[in-house]
Amino acid sequence: MKKLLTLFLIGLSIRVSAQNEPDDFLTKEFHNERRALVREKMPDNSVAVFFANPVRNRANDVDYIYHQDPNFYYLTGYKEPHAVLMIFKEEQEGPDGNFNEIIFIQPRNAMAEMWTGRRMGITGVKEKLAFNQVFNNTEFEAYNIDFSAFDKVLFYDFFNDVRDTRAEGDLYDLITSFKQKAGYPTEGDLTIESAANNLDMETLDQIMRDLRGIKTEDEIELLRKAVDISCIAQAEVMKALKPGMSEREVQGIHEFIFKKYQAEYEGYPSIVGEGNNGCILHYIENYKPEISSDKMILMDLGAEYHGYTADVTRTIPVDGEFSEEEKAIYDLVYKAQDAAIKAAKPGVNIGRDLDAAIARRIINEGLAELGIIDSAGQRHLYYPHGLGHHIGLDVHDKGNYEYLEAGMAITIEPGIYIPEGAKCDEKWWGIAVRIEDCILITEDGYELLSDLAPRKSDEIEKLMKEPSPLDAFVLPEIGKD
Repeated sequence: MKKLLTLFLIGLSIRVSAQNEPDDFLTKEFHNERRALVREKMPDNSVAVFFANPVRNRANDVDYIYHQDPNFYYLTGYKEPHAVLMIFKEEQEGPDGNFNEIIFIQPRNAMAEMWTGRRMGITGVKEKLAFNQVFNNTEFEAYNIDFSAFDKVLFYDFFNDVRDTRAEGDLYDLITSFKQKAGYPTEGDLTIESAANNLDMETLDQIMRDLRGIKTEDEIELLRKAVDISCIAQAEVMKALKPGMSEREVQGIHEFIFKKYQAEYEGYPSIVGEGNNGCILHYIENYKPEISSDKMILMDLGAEYHGYTADVTRTIPVDGEFSEEEKAIYDLVYKAQDAAIKAAKPGVNIGRDLDAAIARRIINEGLAELGIIDSAGQRHLYYPHGLGHHIGLDVHDKGNYEYLEAGMAITIEPGIYIPEGAKCDEKWWGIAVRIEDCILITEDGYELLSDLAPRKSDEIEKLMKEPSPLDAFVLPEIGKD
């Protein structure tokens, strides 16, 4: 009953706030505070420069759906391309008074907005995002700033993969102008490594890792929604799954539920692998047309809600019941995961204390007991990845990994993958299990965020026996005369 009430409230809160446009985005006060914290951490007499993400071309005259650079969004709330932000450590003098930050954004353009959507423009950015110094990006080239006057110019280095759209003031122009103004070395010029050069491409990332690794209450609220949506999708798929479905159909059910709850995107390409396909860690083809009743299916998917991304994985039997071998591997992964989750608290190290000392040890001992490896000390590739990572504006979010701290949101995701042809009894071949959950580190321990999707093998089997609203959803066949 508690879970059903939670599901209802989640849906209600999103639907009510979405009558016109969602009103649960991060606030302008949040972004302003984040910029102030960056400023506090910057070295004296420095300027930090952030660029918006580029527009990526999909094919011909079709672009991929635009997604803002997470750092840029974190600091501004601005979701449009072709923009640059500068944050100054000290107050700067200007013709209209002193300032310590400035943003250049794409200008309003009636024709462009008819094709690609509304733009905020200068007035919108001032009113909705609370910037005082706002200019069109076409003004950046002529803007008078002497980068040589700063002890440090902080920025992320470039990959030189930005297209020139030929529109004045686009990201290509902004980067080109910045390089000229800041004395960025040309190809083959090694002066950037000189101590005399004030260009710093390392400090800024450490600042952002420190900030983004600890979530605020506003961020945690959005993460909760993203995780809840992802868990509801996992639970609904457990009820709807039938042998003969395609991997892509299973993916589609997840993503339909994401959209039903107004999640804008998937946080990463969805991974849905039946049987041996689950042994490919980042299997994103999801192309098998019919899943088999005697296999398991690994489903690693996360909804992105207002920029914040969940990462939840469940592995379930296609026919609703684990075989003896499947259950043995599944319960071993669950045992390792549960022990690692329960040990999570401030001060522990995710790699040394949770992974090596707990999860990996339990898995190795279990594999040896099952006869899959010769001894617990044997090196193998059945558990080839780390135990977890930060989540947030990136699915593998920025954050520090030395010791856990209160406010960190991380995943715990051990796995066992036994591909066909492995050097063990054939009865284990094609079994792949990953269980991935999201936890919040609290002052004295942890909170399991992803508890709306069953984790225990018997709970999964029980839920898979329940009817699904999609049972009656039957589409006509195509390609038939």
